[in-house]
Amino acid sequence: MASQSLSQVYLPKFDVQGHRGARGLKPENTVSAFLTALDYGVTTLELDVVITKDKQVVVSHEPWMHHAICLMPDGKPIPQRDEKKHNIYQLTYDQVRQYDCGTIGNPKFPEQEKAKASKPLLSDVIVAAETHIKSFTRYEVDYNIEIKSEEELDRAFQPSPEEFSDLVYTLIDQYLPLDRVVIQSFDFRVLRYFHEKYPHVRLAALVENTKSAEENLKELGFIPSVYSPYFKLLTNSIVKELRTKIVTTSDKKRVTMRVIPWTVNEEKDMLVLKGMGVDGFITDYPDRAAKYKLTLKIPADKK
Repeated sequence: MASQSLSQVYLPKFDVQGHRGARGLKPENTVSAFLTALDYGVTTLELDVVITKDKQVVVSHEPWMHHAICLMPDGKPIPQRDEKKHNIYQLTYDQVRQYDCGTIGNPKFPEQEKAKASKPLLSDVIVAAETHIKSFTRYEVDYNIEIKSEEELDRAFQPSPEEFSDLVYTLIDQYLPLDRVVIQSFDFRVLRYFHEKYPHVRLAALVENTKSAEENLKELGFIPSVYSPYFKLLTNSIVKELRTKIVTTSDKKRVTMRVIPWTVNEEKDMLVLKGMGVDGFITDYPDRAAKYKLTLKIPADKK
């Protein structure tokens, strides 16, 4: 069983997270995207997970094959009207890995390199990243793992929140010390379940609504380690208010809740948010974040 030490939970660092690895530069949620993010000095790898028919934890933003970035196993495009028919929860992982989700690129990210890629297992991502860390970057990063759960998709595109959470936790516990893991979700059912069953795991509340932080935290029912809103929802006063929230850790320490917005891609926004006093941000462009040397370690060949 992996370590459950909390020694690294609240480091005084500015946390630059590579969104889906480095979506602006490489096909999203692929091994190459995560290794590229490491090379640009991120302190956290941010990624999404879904579940296959054979209960494998796969790194993917949608529980289906998105028409804009994936090709069918025979190389043909996926019509938008049919994309949800390519339901990952109804496919085995052997079937999932036959889809190519890198060759056609992503039209929203013109700098993204086009290269054949399949959706990887979470275990394969961790092994590749940890090997790269030992050989090249030589410093440990955290993993911010989003459980892609929506209530309306229960049992059609995903297992129940409880089973989903247990599958992810069991896999992570085999590969990583839990003090390097954050579980995030827009689905507060997932966060509440983790809070009760796995209280030693840090949690991040993803938010994209316009409710106040007080309303969202009241709905959640506890103060999470991280509050992670869409970056345009933040103001100086809101950040100041959020930084007054106190988290009680599983070892009874009282610490300040961290504020880490998503998805911050323009350099001017990065600087504004850092000036507001956020604790980090999630970005598709770790190369742009590295230019500002936001108190993160940057490999010598990237300086």
